[in-house]
Amino acid sequence: MEKLLSNAFKGDPRSIGRLISLVEADTPKAKEIMKQIYPRTGNAKVIGITGSPGAGKSTFVDRLIEQFQKENKKIGVIAIDPSSPFTGGAILGDRLRMQGHALDKDVFIRSMGSRGHLGGVSRSTHEAALILDACGFDIVLIETVGVGQSEVDIIKIADSVCLVLVPGMGDDVQIMKAGIMEIADTFVINKADKEGADKVAADVQVMLKMLKEKDWIPPVTLVSSRNNTGVDEVKNTLNNHWNYLHTSNEGKKRRFSQLEMEVEAVLRGEISIMTEKLWKKRKQDGVVEDLAARKTDPYTLAGEIISEIIK
Repeated sequence: MEKLLSNAFKGDPRSIGRLISLVEADTPKAKEIMKQIYPRTGNAKVIGITGSPGAGKSTFVDRLIEQFQKENKKIGVIAIDPSSPFTGGAILGDRLRMQGHALDKDVFIRSMGSRGHLGGVSRSTHEAALILDACGFDIVLIETVGVGQSEVDIIKIADSVCLVLVPGMGDDVQIMKAGIMEIADTFVINKADKEGADKVAADVQVMLKMLKEKDWIPPVTLVSSRNNTGVDEVKNTLNNHWNYLHTSNEGKKRRFSQLEMEVEAVLRGEISIMTEKLWKKRKQDGVVEDLAARKTDPYTLAGEIISEIIK
C-alpha cells in the first residue's frame, strides 16, 4: 500500500487509477487510503460542470482543459456516467470522451458511475477528487451525469459550479426550477452559434435579478465549444471565483459548510453499513415472517436495530 501511495503521489497514472478503483469499490483498504490522502488535500481547484443531458458538457470540458493547459496546469477529470444496472460501473468510458486529451501527460481522465445517486454524483466521486488533489493536480473537473433539477449534490464537492445551458432544449424553463439557479457560480450558454442562445442568456439574467443579492453575481457567458469561443472567458471567471472564495466571508462559510457535509456523509455511510449488517442478521432470524404475521412492525424493528447500534 505504501508503494502504491508513493507512486501515486509522484504522479504515476496507473497508481492513481488503482487508488480510485480501490476506493470506488469500497474495499477494506479504502478507509486507510483516504486517511493517508486527506492531509495532502486542499490545494486543487475543484470545478463542477453540470447541466441537462445533451448540453454539450463533454465538448465544453474538452475546450476548458485546453485553456487550463495554457496556464501549465495539471488537470484531473472525473466524468460521471450512468451506472450499468448489471455491474454498477460507468456505461460510457473515459476513452470515448475528450479523446484529444486522453494521452496528454498533464491530464488524467476517469469515468465513474453515478451508482443510482439522483444528485448526479456518488460518495466515491468526492473521494476520487480528493485523491487527484493529493496527487498534485491543480484543477479537478467533475462533469456530472446530467439529471436535471435533482443535480444539486455537486455543490457539496465543488469549489465552483458551472451550469451549462443550451438553446432549443427547454432550458429557458429548466433554469426557473428550484435549486438549479442557486447552485451555479457561473452560467455557460453553450452552442451560442445556434438561434435562441441570446434569449436563454437574457432569461438567466432576469432570474438572477430575482434572487437574493450576493457579493458574487454569477456571470453569464455565451460559448461555442464547436468554434472554441468564450471558453477563455469562462476560465478567467473560474479563476476569479476561486480568488473570491479565498478572500471573502461567504467563501469561508461555503468551505466550512462543505467540510461539515463531508463528515456527515462519512457518518451516514458508517451508520448505513452497521444497520445493513444488523438487518441482514435479523432477516436470517426470520423477522420478515413476523412482519408478515403482524407480530411486529417496521417502526419497532427499526428502533430495535438502532438500539443495538448505540448500546
